Amino acid sequence: MTASAGARPDARNPEEWFGHPKGLYVCFFTEMWERFSFYGMKALLFLYLTKYHLFGDAPSYDLLGAYGGLVYAVPVIGGMIADRYLGMRKAVILGAVLLCLGHFGMAFEGEQARFVDGVVVQDARALQVFYLSLALIVTGVGFLKPNISSLVGRLYADDDPRRDSGFTLFVAGINLGALFASLVCGYLGETYGWKYGFGAAGVGMLLGLVVFITGQKHLHGHAEPRDPARLRERIAGPLNREWAIYLGAFAGALLVWQLIQRTWTVHGAMHLVFAAFVAWFAWFLVTQCTAAERGRMLSLVALILCALVFYTLYEQTYGSWVAFTDRLLDKNLLGLQMTAGSLTFLGAFFIVGLSPLFAWLWPWLAKRGLNPSTPVKSAIGLLFAGLAFLPMLAAARIGVDGALASVWWLVLAYLLLEIGEVCLYPIGLSAVSELSVRRVVSVMMGAWFLATAYSEVLAAAFGKLSAIEVAEGAELDLLAAAAKYAELFWMLFLVGAGAAVIALLATPLIRRGMHATDQRT
Repeated sequence: MTASAGARPDARNPEEWFGHPKGLYVCFFTEMWERFSFYGMKALLFLYLTKYHLFGDAPSYDLLGAYGGLVYAVPVIGGMIADRYLGMRKAVILGAVLLCLGHFGMAFEGEQARFVDGVVVQDARALQVFYLSLALIVTGVGFLKPNISSLVGRLYADDDPRRDSGFTLFVAGINLGALFASLVCGYLGETYGWKYGFGAAGVGMLLGLVVFITGQKHLHGHAEPRDPARLRERIAGPLNREWAIYLGAFAGALLVWQLIQRTWTVHGAMHLVFAAFVAWFAWFLVTQCTAAERGRMLSLVALILCALVFYTLYEQTYGSWVAFTDRLLDKNLLGLQMTAGSLTFLGAFFIVGLSPLFAWLWPWLAKRGLNPSTPVKSAIGLLFAGLAFLPMLAAARIGVDGALASVWWLVLAYLLLEIGEVCLYPIGLSAVSELSVRRVVSVMMGAWFLATAYSEVLAAAFGKLSAIEVAEGAELDLLAAAAKYAELFWMLFLVGAGAAVIALLATPLIRRGMHATDQRT
């Protein structure tokens, strides 16, 4: 029996590598290349819009928010389709194919936009290819991301002691992909041409697809559909259910293609979804919960709201931080001339460095009775997210004085921000399964990811407060721009710090609700 079926780890087992099922490494490298392609493209997106297609800052932030919101919302649908019909293997392959098409489509630049008599003239055909490519990426992520993560869990028995370390290795793949994505795609896109950066992202995703297809034998059937016969059932003439799902995925991409060109519809839909969840949650608390369940669910929603605020701040790294870095920061790092896009590697760099440290720190504190509670860790995460904007504020004030600020302000900002993330993110995900009423665990996990999606919309709204529009032939007013960024960064510091204080004050109430977990029904 292999370890994936629950046997004891055996170093001589040919189906293991370094003490873990070989299928883990198939998932590791597939996700690593998927994240390489995703973050490589994301590092370039704002710069590509504003520099090549001459979008204004405000519509660029709107598009960034709509794209990010859809990327985190659609996986809820992709996961449901895979669970019910398609199975994880077919869903991951479908997602990877869509992602390859999307990323390679991004490499089609068309003609660069230009001013004609004070009006921006853009290549309409190239823009349609661009929007369709974004839609294919959104749909591809929807099928790949939730299912490759679920597949890792299937490789281990519930009582396998290697399960947590397996997920730790998997998350390392995510961060390695993000780390190299910015360095490679971000640098190539800004230095040699946008098509090279986006093309490199496509090559990365293609490698991920090859790894997953060639590694199928190591998954031992864990990724197969629950009921293969159901997939073969004809539902309309010669069309069976499986091909109907594939056609539906491409139809969904076409729908997203239209939505993403009308960013206000996506933003509006996100607001409506948030309002609908609040209404459902209130109904569920009042009519479907015992007192103990009500306490746990309120505690869980409080933690989800902490994550919502945190990622509203965090997503500035791909919006206002990139814009500020490009316009007002000296990008010389240790003698290397970086670009605004490539410097986004700092986030993944600090996560890779900090995660092992905090994995050691929490048990060390626990042995001494000093380990902070879950709500306190969330408050600490919010505080550090707010503090991350103080170095950016200092850099902006240097810009107000007419000089380019040092890149080390950005380095310090990323360090503080990632300290906040390692405090808040892992415990938040864990709390969903720990605190949720069993019959709505999936709904609450969906709420967690929808909160992340909604944070993209809120991040765009904040980013627009620093939007700068430069008329044809005019130079960027660096002093006015620096003042705008300084105002935004100060506001976001107050948001983070204020949310941290509220979370800390609410800690006794949150903990009281959490302590009712032994009465779960």
